[in-house]
Amino acid sequence: MTTWTRTLTGRDGQTWGFDPGSFALELLLSGGPGEYRRYEVLHGPDDLATWLADSRLTTTAPFTAADVRVTEAELAAVKELRDAFWRIARAMTRGADVPAGDLDVLNAATAETPRPVLDPATRAVAWARPITGAQVLGAAARDAVGLVAGGGVRECSAADCQLVFLDTSRSGKRRWCSMERCGNRHKVRAHRARHETRPARAQ
Repeated sequence: MTTWTRTLTGRDGQTWGFDPGSFALELLLSGGPGEYRRYEVLHGPDDLATWLADSRLTTTAPFTAADVRVTEAELAAVKELRDAFWRIARAMTRGADVPAGDLDVLNAATAETPRPVLDPATRAVAWARPITGAQVLGAAARDAVGLVAGGGVRECSAADCQLVFLDTSRSGKRRWCSMERCGNRHKVRAHRARHETRPARAQ
């Protein structure tokens, strides 16, 4: 899996790097259903183009928002897929039944994906332009299908964090969305707890 870090900002203003481990899981960071609606960033087609140009797809080949073409209908389909995958991922991390209707949404969206091509002069990999909203939809859907089939999607162990990620660590024991945020907070709390419960020395 390619490492690709998104910079997130918490309600407290702290920023940290987060690698969700896959493109479909990265898409979940753009918003979602219900309680995740407040994080919505895909308000219009241009927002999806801008978001995509900062996504892990650029690790294969660079491109800009100007290389992306998204219609209103395509944006709505991408958001429908994202919301369905949020519910699926939540069910997977909690050992619940995966909603059949949401699986139908994933299965119906896998038709198109961005096309990698070779530059004749340099033989460098590039994305065929334009990258369409339908291709974004297909790339996310195919990735999500693979994740549902393969498992490994986990939720951050912090009680106040609901970020989900693909555990690609060698040990297979990744617990935190980010060691610099939730992992470090856990260490600090554990350190304080040890000192608070340590018996006082006899005088």
